[in-house]
Amino acid sequence: MTLLRLIETTPGRYSLLLNAGDSPVDDLVEELGHEPNGYFWEGVAQVLVSTEAQMLEGRFSYDPEGGMFCAYGTDREALEELAARMRVVATDGERMRRLITDAEARGFEFDD
Repeated sequence: MTLLRLIETTPGRYSLLLNAGDSPVDDLVEELGHEPNGYFWEGVAQVLVSTEAQMLEGRFSYDPEGGMFCAYGTDREALEELAARMRVVATDGERMRRLITDAEARGFEFDD
């Protein structure tokens, strides 16, 4: 199973998808007081963009729901970069723990 999928929905339009509840760090996310749903993963993406990938700011939009994270737009390269960064966090418990702890220390509130 592929954790993050980048699909072309119509010619030149792309969606990056993650099925909420399917990541290796879900139990850790819950242990840290969050629900690993699509809205939580949007928060993860926002934190990654604002703290380590500012060059992605404004290059795609978000449309999560409870069961799925979705980022979409016409900039395939930006979505691929986001996917690479999210894949690391979604598969590395210590990296996820640091992201949540650091974000909350800065006052970021995950909308989960």
